[in-house]
Amino acid sequence: MNTQPELGNVLVSGGAGYIGSHVAHALKGAGYAPVVIDSLVRGNLWAVAGSFRKGDVGDADFVRAVCNEFRPVAALHFAAFIEVGESVQKPEAYFTNNRDKAKIFFDVLAEKGVRHVVFSSTAAVYGEAAETPILETQPTRPINPYGQSKLKAETYLRTVADVNSVALRYFNVAGAQPKAGLGEAHFPETHLIPRLVLPLIGTRAEVLEALGLKKGFTVFGTDYPTCDGTAVRDYIHVADLADAHLRALRYLREGGGTNIFNLGSGSGFSVSEIVAAARRVLDRSDFAPGTEPRRAGDPAVLIADSRKAQQVLGWRPQRGIEQMIGSAAAWHRSRTYTETILAKSART
Repeated sequence: MNTQPELGNVLVSGGAGYIGSHVAHALKGAGYAPVVIDSLVRGNLWAVAGSFRKGDVGDADFVRAVCNEFRPVAALHFAAFIEVGESVQKPEAYFTNNRDKAKIFFDVLAEKGVRHVVFSSTAAVYGEAAETPILETQPTRPINPYGQSKLKAETYLRTVADVNSVALRYFNVAGAQPKAGLGEAHFPETHLIPRLVLPLIGTRAEVLEALGLKKGFTVFGTDYPTCDGTAVRDYIHVADLADAHLRALRYLREGGGTNIFNLGSGSGFSVSEIVAAARRVLDRSDFAPGTEPRRAGDPAVLIADSRKAQQVLGWRPQRGIEQMIGSAAAWHRSRTYTETILAKSART
């Protein structure tokens, strides 16, 4: 029988992934006992904080057994496929993993008396928003299977009887906590900041080749109606995002009802601003990225309005773009990152 810590055991599905591992680490520091469940299909065992049970959230018997063993007071759900492009190519896989398995997970939690659930959602549920910054009241019209599958799971969670939940919707997450041995190790890597940083920090050639980054970083579109002609996007440091999850959990445990919160920087960053920050942080004043025309379907500005999260949860991001880039660079220089990417590349 597991002894309950002061604040209780908390299930973290997908806790071996990038965001889930940072949140589990934060939970542990806050006095909870994280219980990570992960299939390790895309997660990494080295990222796990707390207890670990390998398994699939879509396996009801497995989830039931973990609940019986640890008697969690709450759950945070991260286990999902997250690549937009891949979701267009493999929609069935995304609906099976992100929607159907989430339903099974939520139903077992309810059956076992877990009444508080925080859901890692996405601002992709809004699709091509008519207005920006995006408020929680704007219509949800996702334009790809990734956003559609996450919205289906989020919507279902709100129907589960006797469960109060918080859905956190956010765009781009960046940065790392290298001193804790945590950072993103996606393969393939599609996120802007890693793709920008990796070619500039002396990354081994075989890693760059495996990630398709030997030609360096490219800016797509310099003629948008923005301050400098490049697209503006919302970025949050992963440590700030972890803090938002802890605040959402506390909100639920203190009696808060089911709710939705957008998480954003408030103003966003243009691609040119991110490039300029990389030059400063990495001491690469010589860096001049290539440019190509806009990609079809890329809107000029996407920013999530997080005033509601500030007012209700007391959350506000503390780290800027330079901290995201600096911490990402430190992490991507690590032996753990390099060995992880080479190992994933060898399996393809």
